[in-house]
Amino acid sequence: MMGNFRKGTRTTFLLAVLVMICGGQVQAQKYPDRPVRVVVAQSAGSSMDTIARIVTNKMSEQLGQQMVIDNRGGAGGIIGVEVVSRATADGYTLLVGAPSSMIIATFTYRQVPFNWSRDFAPISLIVNAEGVLVVHPAVAARSVKELLALAKAQPGKLNMASAGIGSSSHLAGIMFTSLAGIDTVHVPYKGGGPMAAAVVAGEAQWLIAPAASVVGQIKGGRLRALGLTSKQRSPLMPDLPTIDEAGVPGYEYTSWNAFFAPRGTPPAIVNQLHAVIQKVLADNDVKQQYANQGLYPLGSESADEFARFYRADYERVEKLVKIAGVKPE
Repeated sequence: MMGNFRKGTRTTFLLAVLVMICGGQVQAQKYPDRPVRVVVAQSAGSSMDTIARIVTNKMSEQLGQQMVIDNRGGAGGIIGVEVVSRATADGYTLLVGAPSSMIIATFTYRQVPFNWSRDFAPISLIVNAEGVLVVHPAVAARSVKELLALAKAQPGKLNMASAGIGSSSHLAGIMFTSLAGIDTVHVPYKGGGPMAAAVVAGEAQWLIAPAASVVGQIKGGRLRALGLTSKQRSPLMPDLPTIDEAGVPGYEYTSWNAFFAPRGTPPAIVNQLHAVIQKVLADNDVKQQYANQGLYPLGSESADEFARFYRADYERVEKLVKIAGVKPE
C-alpha cells in the first residue's frame, strides 16, 4: 500500500511539473501580452513620426496589443537610438530609426553612446524615401544634362546647399558631383528647412532634398526639379526622370526608415515582428497612406536579409564620407 501511495505521489508530482513546464512554454510563446513601446528617434509631427504611426496603427490590430509611440528627438536622433540600445531585449521596446542617426552619426560625432552593429537586432525596412535634385528657377538648366554642362563650364561657381556637414543631403550631393565629375561649392546650413530656403532665396543654386519636403516649392514654381535620386519614378512627380536615366548612370541615393530591437531580443520575437510588418506593409490602405507622403513601403525578405542591407548601407556611407572629407566633431 505504502509503495503504491509513494508511486502515486511521485506520478502526481511529475504531472504537476510537466503542467508547469508546458504552461511556462505557452506563456513564453504568448507575445506580446502587454503594450509595446516604439521609440521614434525624432519629434512628434516629424516625417519619421508619421511613418511610424502609419505602420504601428495596423501592427496593433495584428498583434492585439497597443504599439505606443515614444518620441525621443534631439541630437540628430542619437538620444532615441541610445534609449533603445540600453533597453531590455524582450521585444517590448522597439526603435524606428534612419541612416542619419543609425549610421551617419557614427562618422560625424567623435563619440556616440551606442555601436551601430553590436547594439541592435535589425527587424525590417519600412519605407524608402527618394530625394530630388532641385535648382533655383534662375539657374539656366532645365535638365540634369544642362546642369552638368553649366557646372563644367563654370567650375567652382555653383553653390550646393545641404542640411549640414555629413547630413544625407550633403552625402547625396557629394555622390552626385563625384559620379558626374563636376566641381561645385558645398554650403552647409543648419537643417533641411534653412537649406531649402537658401536655394529658394538664391543664396545657393542647387540641392538634393527629400522629395516630399520640397514638392510644395516645386509646384509653386519656387524651385525647379531636375531629377529623382531613386531608381524608379515617384507618384508625387510621375513625369520627372531619375538622375540615373537623366544623365548620371548608376546614381542612386535614397533614405530609409526601419524597425530595430535591442541586441539579444529572442529570434522568435524578431521573426514574429518581421512577419507582422510585411503583412501590414502589403495592406492597400497603408500603401496609399505612404504614397500620399511620396514614400514606398519596402519591407524585407527576412530579418537576416535586412541585417545584410544595413551593413551594406554602412559601407556605402563610409565610402561617401571619405570622398566628402567629413571629420567627426
